[in-house]
Amino acid sequence: MRLPAYQPSPKQLSLIKVILFIVALLPFLRLFSFAFLDKLGANPVEFITRNTGDWTLYLLCITLAMTPLRKLTQWHWLIRLRRMLGLFTFFYALLHFTTFLWFDHGFDVAEMWKDVLKRPFITVGFVAFVLLLPLAVTSTNGMIKRLGGKRWQWLHRLIYLIAPLGVLHYFWMKAGKHDFSQPVLFGLIVAALLIARLFWRWQSSRMPIAGRH
Repeated sequence: MRLPAYQPSPKQLSLIKVILFIVALLPFLRLFSFAFLDKLGANPVEFITRNTGDWTLYLLCITLAMTPLRKLTQWHWLIRLRRMLGLFTFFYALLHFTTFLWFDHGFDVAEMWKDVLKRPFITVGFVAFVLLLPLAVTSTNGMIKRLGGKRWQWLHRLIYLIAPLGVLHYFWMKAGKHDFSQPVLFGLIVAALLIARLFWRWQSSRMPIAGRH
């Protein structure tokens, strides 16, 4: 059963974007206020690392969910929120990585690199972060024009690799504490979102050419 058709006016869509921006920024503001009020707990670095990592995965899943939601609801305007969500995903990933580089290694790149090569869960997380970089850099309309629509789309399909890597990073990190509930949940969500895309692509490939228009 589909939801009733809904198409917000330009003003309504702008308001939705403003609300989404504020909501997506709230975890950072909360983290900032906790740091200012000295409420980060006994291990502030772990608190910041965990919080920024969690929100990276939350927003990554929400970003991936935009296309399935659009297909299921026929609310095509939802896609216009995806770029902002993707950039916030990168924002929290950047905070997560900066915490690792700054607090854990004091901006010592050589020491950081040793840690990346030595510990598999950090290696996977680092690869996922590096793959996010070109997606963030090419998120503007100008870069879409420079790359061309098809090349831009192919580049941004890296998200389908980044998401499983992010979940694997989280899984391996939690495995040391024998805490698998959240990593498994994230894994199921990402798997469902990717399988849905594969199903729709397979379904589209079986449609007669005339039926695709």
